[in-house]
Amino acid sequence: MFRFLFVLFIIIPIIEIALLIQVSDVIGGFATIALVIVTAILGARMVKQQGMGALQNAQNQMAQGQMPAKELFTGICVIIAGVLLLTPGIMTDVFGLLLLTPSIRNKLAAGLASQATVRMSAGMQQGPSGFTSSQQSQHEQQQVNKPTTIDGEYERKD
Repeated sequence: MFRFLFVLFIIIPIIEIALLIQVSDVIGGFATIALVIVTAILGARMVKQQGMGALQNAQNQMAQGQMPAKELFTGICVIIAGVLLLTPGIMTDVFGLLLLTPSIRNKLAAGLASQATVRMSAGMQQGPSGFTSSQQSQHEQQQVNKPTTIDGEYERKD
């Protein structure tokens, strides 16, 4: 955790300052400041547009009874991109814009999915009901202890 914080608060700002100095030598100081401001404004617009799109897609998927995993990942990437774009600097703007690119997000999602592994315990075997042995006993216990719901009307009079 210390290494992550060290990189986040020490190394990245040093790199950003060095890049800003080099860019300002090439295009000038005011142009560099304008570039940082313009990328922040355009990035905020793109984040809003893509964030609203991801939210609508997630709501549509949930309304259809599906898990919106892709939309949730897109939303997380858009939030991170927004933070990066609003942070003054060249490198963070580049990474923020990359996260707003759908093809880059898809490659990142595929890379993360390939790293994720699901491990099953050797003692767990699937029974005839489709549940594993421990899940089946939990399922049977839930069926026995199923609460009774009583419908009715309620009116509060103060």
